[in-house]
Amino acid sequence: MTVSETRTSGGAVTGGVGDRPVRPDGTLKVKGQFAFSSDLWTDDMLWGATLRSPHPRARIRDIDLSAALALPGVHAALTAADVPGATHYGLEVPDQPVLAVDEVCYQGEPVAIIAADHPETARRAAARIAVDYEVLTPVTDADAALAAGNLFRHVPVRRGDPHAGADVVVTGEYQVGMQDQAFLGPESGLAVPADDGGVDLHIATQWLHVDQRQVAACLGLPVDKVRLHLAGVGGAFGGREDLSMQVHACLLALRTGRPVKMVYGREESFFGHVHRHPATMRYEHGATRDGRLVYVKARIVLDGGAYASTSPAVVANAATLGLGPYEAPNVVMDAYGVRTNNPPCGAMRGFGAVQACFGYESQMDKLAAALGLDPVEIRRRNAMTTGSVMPTGQVVDGPAPVARLLELVRDRPAPPAASGDQREWPGGVANTTHGESVVRGVGYAIGIKNVCFSEGFDDYSTARVRLEVAAGEPVVLVHTAAAEVGQGVVTVQAQIARTELGVERVTVAAADTTVGSAGSSSASRQTYMTGGAVRAACRAVRDRVLARVGEGSRSEGGLRLAGGKIIDVPGVVVADLAEVLGDEPIEETVQWRHRPTHPLDPQTGQGDAHVQYAFAAHRATVDVDTELGLVRVVEVATAQDVGKAINPQAVLGQIHGGTAQGLGLALMEELQVVDGLIRNPSFTDYLIPTILDVPPMSVEVLELADPHAPYGLRGVGEPPTISSTPAVVAAIRAATGLSLSRVPVRPEHLTAALLAAAPNPDEAGVRRAEREVP
Repeated sequence: MTVSETRTSGGAVTGGVGDRPVRPDGTLKVKGQFAFSSDLWTDDMLWGATLRSPHPRARIRDIDLSAALALPGVHAALTAADVPGATHYGLEVPDQPVLAVDEVCYQGEPVAIIAADHPETARRAAARIAVDYEVLTPVTDADAALAAGNLFRHVPVRRGDPHAGADVVVTGEYQVGMQDQAFLGPESGLAVPADDGGVDLHIATQWLHVDQRQVAACLGLPVDKVRLHLAGVGGAFGGREDLSMQVHACLLALRTGRPVKMVYGREESFFGHVHRHPATMRYEHGATRDGRLVYVKARIVLDGGAYASTSPAVVANAATLGLGPYEAPNVVMDAYGVRTNNPPCGAMRGFGAVQACFGYESQMDKLAAALGLDPVEIRRRNAMTTGSVMPTGQVVDGPAPVARLLELVRDRPAPPAASGDQREWPGGVANTTHGESVVRGVGYAIGIKNVCFSEGFDDYSTARVRLEVAAGEPVVLVHTAAAEVGQGVVTVQAQIARTELGVERVTVAAADTTVGSAGSSSASRQTYMTGGAVRAACRAVRDRVLARVGEGSRSEGGLRLAGGKIIDVPGVVVADLAEVLGDEPIEETVQWRHRPTHPLDPQTGQGDAHVQYAFAAHRATVDVDTELGLVRVVEVATAQDVGKAINPQAVLGQIHGGTAQGLGLALMEELQVVDGLIRNPSFTDYLIPTILDVPPMSVEVLELADPHAPYGLRGVGEPPTISSTPAVVAAIRAATGLSLSRVPVRPEHLTAALLAAAPNPDEAGVRRAEREVP
């Protein structure tokens, strides 16, 4: 169990909603003492390893396990023929094989698994497995896949006149590369066979119950014989929504009768989970001469790779949010998700909205330039507000402070010019520039994201709350299956319990499948959903306590609990809570749902598909060395409406982290996939921002309550990632004058384009000097 600590002041309970209690995992993580799933250990444990396909596409003629099984210390070697239950699994479509059946469809697809008494023995045994492949030509081009009908989903959105004209028209084609979640804790877990013929799986995941359902089906076991326990998670960002080694570890444990641990290395991790969908987008924006949008047309193609994962939902997000937080009376939007032999893609922070935002925000800057308007002003003139109608026909009935967020970042003081400190120039401590060809630029962007699951999905969370007396004082136990992936949901549950019950001592039980589902820690939904469930369960407990007190407990305003006392509205003590409870604990389990959503019309894309919308704006300031193509992000200013900051410290952490992830996509993060082969599966070649790359951040937090949400809160985790990428690229465009239609922006994109634009090197130097900051 994880105990969330709090402090009291003057007898009043603190650490409730709006406070900043210390996270129970914070100190342990800072000191390197936190137990992650890769630290799991048990006596008599075996180690699992996976043999993966080296080919993006090939037919399997034969698999010979004999050499692997002959190696001393090897206890099992399994292939698809050894899967006792369903041979395929999947979040939305069960199309992904547990182990390859007859054919491999992407590089890294699991073909066989090994259990041995030492991890190195397991790896050596996997390398001894002989697979006879007939290599086939892979389909790796998304447009070719679309033309061939390899389609996961097409979502059309139609609103208004599809043939509307406009005074000013701008078009653009944009690309987004394949981004990896790059979580620091690779896939790992421990499967322990049980006496009842089932298995206990200790796993780092985002969604315990959906894992349980898929694992049980593949094992051919009843769901109640597959018990999942959340182990320490080293980050997720969507990459742990799909299965990785869950079924494999359980298969090996049940076959050998011994616990089996599996831990991916960093390279294997790049092959072991889904990635952000690469995208190609074509946009056309038409506007009046005063800058009002008349129409938007767009075609978005997302490469889903070999298997469906969450591609259908990602496509829907790209389509329904593809206009951005703007009003346009006429919309023609088509989003496609296609199947290729590239690595599978699925959920990643921002979930379809990231790709679309880079497209529509690039277009808004183009439109501003064509009309001679300020980039913020063109956005303000078209900003949606409360009551605006989405392209899907859904009315935005919560706060939509789009213009205000833009104004907040615009009005922040500008960062100072770089000093003589080498660390403040592009290239930093590498000492690659002295500032002679460095120019500064400022860029803006704002994005929109849905919160919670959509399109009629039965999205709910379950919470069990128990109030009892221990050592003479009341204590609360909160139990949910919400996956703590670093976002602080454990702390949030304790805060809500303290607020609702007024009891200082709150314990949050470890998440597992012995309580009802909490859904996934994704879609910025856990605080909304599990927070709502905990609040509802606490209120049910409180009602039962007040019923014990007797008549008067149902008066207007009711009685409430505070500091271990039951008090009425004026604050007169009625009874000591410990005396009221005695030896009879009160426990309530509540399944809580948000307001309903509805499927999209398959022909028009119309429908109230989303629960809630969230908004964030960014202003990025960059210095660019135009000779070397180096970029330094000097400062990022951001503003976001969070509805209600349940934990202000955690809110800031989410905004900082999300912004850094968007910065990574803007400048460095891309899995290089050539002919279906990943060329950079390591942190040596797949670059992520370090502390030296992340600039100072100025954060403005609005708390405009959503009337439909618990405490008025709004999901926080994804919006910062969405608009930070286009803001950084807009700033580079402002500095260099280049169009820059692809992310990440690499040095050669800057230097090659600038040289090509200049008739001679001298003129290139003049152009750079004109843009230099004094």
